[in-house]
Amino acid sequence: MTNPTDDAFQGWLAFRSARNRELGQEHGWLTLTSLQWLTPVPAPAEGLPGLWSGTETEAALSAAVGNGLTLVESGTAVDGTVTVSLEDEESLLWVQFGGSDGGRIVVELARRGGRYALRTRDAESPVFTAFSGVPVFDFRPDLVLQARFDAYPEPVDVPIRTAHPAVDGVHRTVGELALRLPGTEKEYRLQVGAEGPDRLALTFHDATNNQATAGWRKVAFAAPRAGSSAVTVDLNRAVNYPSAFTPYGTCPMPVGSNIIGEPVEAGEKRPDGPALP
Repeated sequence: MTNPTDDAFQGWLAFRSARNRELGQEHGWLTLTSLQWLTPVPAPAEGLPGLWSGTETEAALSAAVGNGLTLVESGTAVDGTVTVSLEDEESLLWVQFGGSDGGRIVVELARRGGRYALRTRDAESPVFTAFSGVPVFDFRPDLVLQARFDAYPEPVDVPIRTAHPAVDGVHRTVGELALRLPGTEKEYRLQVGAEGPDRLALTFHDATNNQATAGWRKVAFAAPRAGSSAVTVDLNRAVNYPSAFTPYGTCPMPVGSNIIGEPVEAGEKRPDGPALP
């Protein structure tokens, strides 16, 4: 008979492999090399050809064919002025240039707090080229927890801070997670949000932060079945937000009360290289 712990461990190994593959994508989070806010007046952006601007309604780029910029989606050369409108919190891999194939650097357009910003993603970023996997704690079967999810009648929007001091955020709380760590009697009640169909996510602080781990982490888990409140939360699957790997993230911080006062020595550790608190 298969030991359930073996199944959990093998599932965790598969999760870790997929996670490292995701982070190792050519223009993923590890390739971020700058964050620049756009102004209403067209102006150069550091390290980028063309003139860039952003108003309350749209972002614009003006460039000539000789600048070497092409649209990521179509490969069409930018010749003149192109515009894009995004909703708040949306992002778009907009244009690219450089390298032997014209795609070494991808320029991401993002809208945060009603403002447009550019983030460059460089396939030759040292953080990316040196990446060999996120350091993690050893798997702990005792931190695969049986917990309870108490749904709210309606979602509640809670103001939060983000990794960037100029960007405020909102956490849409759909309910509370009640859990206990092994060997303790304290029950934590922590606010969670939805993460896609039938999944929930907890963003939390714990006593390892800014030492063994980054400033905060997130763990996602399956929502309870209909008519039940029981959930399984595998803290071995706690992951870093992109802002743990790069100073150019605008990732949400936990809701103020989402503090686990004990060390959660499971999941991803603080990565090597640049990191935010």
